Amino acid sequence: MITISNQEGDTIRQTSVSSDPSDLQFSVMKTDGRVSTKESTVSVVVGKKTLFLFDLNDPDNPIDVTFQQIYGNIVTYRWYGDGYIMIGFSRGCFVVISTHRSEIGQEIFQAHNHKNNLSSIAISQSLNKAASCGDNCIKIHELSDLQEMYAIIHLDDESKGMLTISWTDDGQLLAVSTRRGSLHVFLTKLPILGDTCSTRIACLTSLLEVTVANHVERELPVRVSVEVEPSFVAIGVYHLAVGMNNRAWFYALGENNVKKLKDMEYLGTVASMHLNSDYAAALFEGKVQLHMIESEGLDAQEERETRLFPSDDDKYRILCHALTSDFLIYGTDIGVIHYFYIEDWQYVNEYRHPVSVRKIFPDPNGTRLAFIDDKSDGFVYCPINDKLYEIPNFSPTIKGILWENWPMDKGVFVAFDDDKVYTYVFHNNTIQGSKIILAGGTEVPFSHKPLLLYNGELTCQTQSGKTNNIHLSTHHFLGNLKDFGPNELAQMLTQTLMLKRFSEAWEVCRLLNSQSGWNELAKASLHHMEVDFAIRVYRTIGNAGMVTSLEQIKGIEDHNLLAGHLAMFTNDFNLAQDLYLASSCPVAALEMRKDLQHWDSALQMAKRLAPDQIPFISKEYAMQLEFLGDYVNALAHYEKGITGNNEEHDEVCLAGVARMAIRMGDIHRGVNQAIKHPSRLLKRDCGDILETMKQFPEAAQLFENGQYYDKAASVYIRCKNWAKVGELLTHVSSPKIHLQYAKAKEADGSYKEAVIAYEQAKQWDSVIRLYLDHLNNPEKAVNVVKETQSLDGAKMVARFFLELGDYGSAIQFLVMSKCNNEAFTLAQQHNKMEIYADIISSESTTNEDYQSIALYFEGEKKHFQAGKFFLLCGQYGRALKHFMKSPGTEDSLAIEMAIETVGRAKDEALTNQLIDYLMGESDGMPKDARYLFRLYMALKQYREAARTAVIIAREEQRSGNYRNAHDVLFSMYSELKAQKIKIPSEMATNLMILHSYILVKTHVKRGDHVKGARMLIRVANNISKFPSHIVPILTSAVIECHRAGLKNSAFSFAAMLMRPEYRNKIDLKYKKKIEAMVRRPDTTEAEEPTTACPYCAFQLPECELLCPSCKNNLPYCIATGRHMVQDDWTVCPHCDFPALYSEFKNILQTENICPMCSERINIVQLKKINDCTEYLKPEVGDQ
Repeated sequence: MITISNQEGDTIRQTSVSSDPSDLQFSVMKTDGRVSTKESTVSVVVGKKTLFLFDLNDPDNPIDVTFQQIYGNIVTYRWYGDGYIMIGFSRGCFVVISTHRSEIGQEIFQAHNHKNNLSSIAISQSLNKAASCGDNCIKIHELSDLQEMYAIIHLDDESKGMLTISWTDDGQLLAVSTRRGSLHVFLTKLPILGDTCSTRIACLTSLLEVTVANHVERELPVRVSVEVEPSFVAIGVYHLAVGMNNRAWFYALGENNVKKLKDMEYLGTVASMHLNSDYAAALFEGKVQLHMIESEGLDAQEERETRLFPSDDDKYRILCHALTSDFLIYGTDIGVIHYFYIEDWQYVNEYRHPVSVRKIFPDPNGTRLAFIDDKSDGFVYCPINDKLYEIPNFSPTIKGILWENWPMDKGVFVAFDDDKVYTYVFHNNTIQGSKIILAGGTEVPFSHKPLLLYNGELTCQTQSGKTNNIHLSTHHFLGNLKDFGPNELAQMLTQTLMLKRFSEAWEVCRLLNSQSGWNELAKASLHHMEVDFAIRVYRTIGNAGMVTSLEQIKGIEDHNLLAGHLAMFTNDFNLAQDLYLASSCPVAALEMRKDLQHWDSALQMAKRLAPDQIPFISKEYAMQLEFLGDYVNALAHYEKGITGNNEEHDEVCLAGVARMAIRMGDIHRGVNQAIKHPSRLLKRDCGDILETMKQFPEAAQLFENGQYYDKAASVYIRCKNWAKVGELLTHVSSPKIHLQYAKAKEADGSYKEAVIAYEQAKQWDSVIRLYLDHLNNPEKAVNVVKETQSLDGAKMVARFFLELGDYGSAIQFLVMSKCNNEAFTLAQQHNKMEIYADIISSESTTNEDYQSIALYFEGEKKHFQAGKFFLLCGQYGRALKHFMKSPGTEDSLAIEMAIETVGRAKDEALTNQLIDYLMGESDGMPKDARYLFRLYMALKQYREAARTAVIIAREEQRSGNYRNAHDVLFSMYSELKAQKIKIPSEMATNLMILHSYILVKTHVKRGDHVKGARMLIRVANNISKFPSHIVPILTSAVIECHRAGLKNSAFSFAAMLMRPEYRNKIDLKYKKKIEAMVRRPDTTEAEEPTTACPYCAFQLPECELLCPSCKNNLPYCIATGRHMVQDDWTVCPHCDFPALYSEFKNILQTENICPMCSERINIVQLKKINDCTEYLKPEVGDQ
């Protein structure tokens, strides 16, 4: 049975248990919403197996907690923390459970600490540790992390085992009793006593030992044994001081040994002490005593050996003090901070704070002082400029402040309490002035006291007397940056910029390689006025504009002026203005506002800084106000802007006055001002404004005055002032205005003026209408229609001619207006179809129109016209039928059209039909072979055409029409050559002989009898080709050969003429002479000159066209008839036949016609060809 009574002995609660209860304890169970911290839970061990929990507030629901059998019996248990219980079992285990309703029955932690048995457990809440004892050892755990074993203590002499274990309330001592009857007491924590001087640390590592270490300088630690357990420790450059109550012992720290110097008693219990290289300062009972540490052997003045602060006259108490290499600094209960300069032995500075100063912390140089006042607020005081800066977000639980000792990180300090360290940065030189920012916080392990901060590493003293290093979370960037990803690097960039670590920030940006990162770095460097570094960053990211701007200002020594420029670059214009105004060049603020077009602010500043700038700023401000629609103020500022001595500036202001006067309704003033003003643009602008205000006469006047005639005429039209429009019309280019004027004049009956205006407006239909309807000038109307091809105009003209009965003209203009059906009907009605057909065939029209005409002519039995229009509409069979039926008068033209029809149709049946017709098989009347030749050409049957051409040429030769035969062969030759078809050798030979015959006349005419004789020899040798003129040709050959001295050739041809069939046909004029040549023959003849073959360079007579060496037919010169040579080659630019360049050139000087194609040639067109290889490819072959 368990009974619970109150202090009067009255029973409050009573409950029964199942077995013998033991180890009864009161505590508080863990709940979700605790309303009371009174001990409302009773716990008791029942039968050494279960733990019974009885809640006084819930008596109906007691809890029995049972455990595993393998743990053994419950030996002891302890409550701790927020409703947790640690239970020790006989077989060496201990278990931690929670008493929260949802967690009861769950083991939070279990450990088998002892092999055979566990006899007792103890918990120290102040140390946050738990200890268990069993067998012959003690094990200590951290309550914050039970898996971490803090210490194991073996008592080898206690073989009988342990009994109980217990901590003192402060946790400093741990006592354990043993079965052997002995009591062991252990020191579990030391007083945390420590001090620093620069990077040197002194801390209590045992009750009678102080260790001096310098981990930064990598010096070996020095252990100093002291005589008593100290209550304070102080370290200086060369000395160590320890003490308790009112007594202190001083030690000299040598390189290899420690020497005790002296001990000293003070007038009261020492609260704290600080040392520098020569002096010690001890605080006791509201006073500070400053004295030399080693006065013996020094030539020290007696008054400088020691001094007590404050003096007897001062009635304040000193609450805190600090000692730097040069100053003693202390804070008082009346809020005054005193600086005492040791070298001059006098006060040099004091600062008065509203409340008491509780703690002070100077930086290593003494140039900045952090302090905590009686309200637990933190501040940084700068004695150099006597300025105070509040530390933001300063926790009231802060116990101390440490300044960064790393020389490159001046301005960084940390404030710490029991749980956390806060990193602050004092930004001394920013464009916004000096300020302090909170960079971040770092958790501190339990019972760690910060002693030293060096490059982001915090050295802390622990209860065990050891030191532990903690890396501040604000300095993560000091690790290997390559191990981090982009998100972590971005956070590190923020840290480096807050801490002003620009070199590390540069490395972070280089790894991030993002534009935003570089921009952030650049902005931060501007914020901290690091101009050279900012230039380097902007140069890296390619911002040439910023680099140029910063280069221009980097030499400025005036701090405010430089900061103003940088604030402007960061778009903080109000700050920039304040800085400019505080600088040596306040007018820069005015220039900035002008550049930003902040004219209102600029105007206010100009009144004070630069009154001469007011007119120019007023003008700019007025322009801005005009744009915003504030015309009243714009007018006022335009008027203020007039200077009277700056013509260009005043013109702008007067123009503004004119516009604003019109806007404000003072139209007379505005118009007069605009007319006087020289600017055309102003007149246009004012005219536009007046037009929107519907002030048309004034607007038109200004437009006219400004020579904007189109706009002036447009406005005059709006106010119906046609007289003014007529005056301006010669200057007007807008068709719209001309059209409006023309309509007005037409309405007034002024048709001539209206026509001119319509022509200017390019309204041709109206022009034609007026010419026909009002001016009775159809010729002009017809000309306009023909020039403009106006469809509507053509209809009007057609209607006009129809009314006059001129059906032919009416049909022409109906076709022109695309009214083909009306034109056809009209032609049909009035028997004018031939006219319609002629017109329609010259127009591009539809097949239906052509078919209609063809059917009409078919009905009228006009076969040629019917065939022509059937051909146009693509009905080739019907077209051919009508062409073959055409009467003899149109025969040749009809056959030509029939050939064209078959050529277009490409129909074999139609082709055969036409061939039969041409050969005379259908009507027994063969047609001229030329038509057959043209048919083959139309059908592109070039080989058949070639054979036909040869036949035609042969017939022409027989008839003596040698030129015609030549032209037929030449045209066929050219066509075959163009179609890349080999030339038949017969055709080529015939063309060559005929051309030689034609050349004879040319040579004889020029008096070149040798060339003429040579060509006649070639013709006479082929005399059978010229049957009609055998005797005349042979006679000419005899005469020319005789003239040229070719006596043998002349004799040969003379002898041929003496044949009976030719003798009587010789011209009587030459007969006797020829007979004399035969009777007295002279066979002397010079050999023909030779030239090289163009193929193989063999020398052969110049008129020979077959090379005996290479057997090639040689190309001949169309100018001389000789064979070609490679080094004197040219071609006719029209027919591409070869000629000897020199000879062709000579012929063209007297006669500029090609002997082959008869085309005119300018001698300039003739080009000598150096490479004639492509002309030596054979084109002639046997076909």
